[in-house]
Amino acid sequence: MEHEMRAEYADEGSPRQPDAPVKTWHMVRLDGTQSMCGRELQPDAAVQSADVWGTSAAEPFCHSCGALYLREVP
Repeated sequence: MEHEMRAEYADEGSPRQPDAPVKTWHMVRLDGTQSMCGRELQPDAAVQSADVWGTSAAEPFCHSCGALYLREVP
């Protein structure tokens, strides 16, 4: 199964705001909008490759998503 990271924005931010701060990065199954921890994310939110997980580019990252992600990937 393939995954990607999707942004949750702080303070009711929107992906349509270029300077909207990312509150948390969540892991989703590829092209999904529901995070692995169950949070529904905006369909047009910023995404990053799952390859960035575990690096500073993925901070702050949802701990629950991280634990579930580790159970799905080798």
